[in-house]
Amino acid sequence: MVCIPCIVIPVLLWVYKKFLEPYIYPLISPFISRVWPGKVRESNDKNKGKLGFKDADINGLPSKGPTEISDKKKD
Repeated sequence: MVCIPCIVIPVLLWVYKKFLEPYIYPLISPFISRVWPGKVRESNDKNKGKLGFKDADINGLPSKGPTEISDKKKD
């Protein structure tokens, strides 16, 4: 059995995103831009901000210096 909020909340969010947000967002966007001035901009440079797998550790963060990954089991 699924609880009522587990059904109602996703449906309400879908209705908001699909039908209400196109009308509400233009009204509230000036206030949001004053409170949160930083804008997220998409760059046309495809390579900017991307690292190859050889330059990143397991978590995707840049690693310092060479790293070795061994497939051998250590006893």
